[in-house]
Amino acid sequence: SKAGSARNIAAHYDIGNDLYVLMLDETMAYSCGIFDTPETTLQQASIAKFEAACRKLDLQPEDHLVEIGTGWGGLAIYAAQHYGCRVTTTTISTQQYMLAKAKVEAAGLSDRITLLQQDYRELTGQYDKLVSIEMIEAVGPQFLDTYLSKCASLLKPNGAMLLQAITIQDQLYDQALKSVDYIQRFIFPGSFIPSVQAISQSLNQATDLKIFNLEDIGPHYATTLRCWRERFFANLSKVKALGYSDSFIRMWEYYLCYCEGGFTERQLGVVQMLLTKPRCR
Repeated sequence: SKAGSARNIAAHYDIGNDLYVLMLDETMAYSCGIFDTPETTLQQASIAKFEAACRKLDLQPEDHLVEIGTGWGGLAIYAAQHYGCRVTTTTISTQQYMLAKAKVEAAGLSDRITLLQQDYRELTGQYDKLVSIEMIEAVGPQFLDTYLSKCASLLKPNGAMLLQAITIQDQLYDQALKSVDYIQRFIFPGSFIPSVQAISQSLNQATDLKIFNLEDIGPHYATTLRCWRERFFANLSKVKALGYSDSFIRMWEYYLCYCEGGFTERQLGVVQMLLTKPRCR
């Protein structure tokens, strides 16, 4: 629900921008990067992820891109700077909204980027392209059709959508729906990891979108998480100075290691899924 979503998002993303600044790279991307070589830095991997999303969408200067799940504004800023398109982006995290607004203004892009603080269900209008990076995990299984149907309705008849989603192995999906794991209990309340099959079924029954291209970049997430953990502990004295307790630090380390293990073992994946409307060419 809208109230439940706001409560769940605040529980994770509003714990403090200063903490995320210490853990993430300069782009503030909090999603799987793409490490093209062993020497690729975390920042370069984040930019490679932005570039892959924009390239797959074939963004053009005349496009109006809508983004569901702003994060801290990294992709919106990249798309506006490097592809010249207009961007409308929304988040329901107060902390993310505040920092993203400051970053957009500092980049001089307030005329190209419209930043909203709205639930995705409240969005209106039609757009050329849509992007959503690792936001689907927050919608809940009972709202999967609602979410994808809303995405489809926001696109023009020739539009396209780039969905980046953390996924669980298809064979484990039904079992996972019946359980509450460590991440759901302590890190991301209300989180939900779909499978590729679940997304595909929802697309078929609730939208006119079709899967045009799918790439699994899951192994890159293990490297991304390791980099976050290394940055977190390299800045540990600053983390403690912000007032985070030893129990929080232990919990956070376990969260990062737990997820890294899931991607290393390939029980978890990350897909970049390009979805197209019927008249998209």
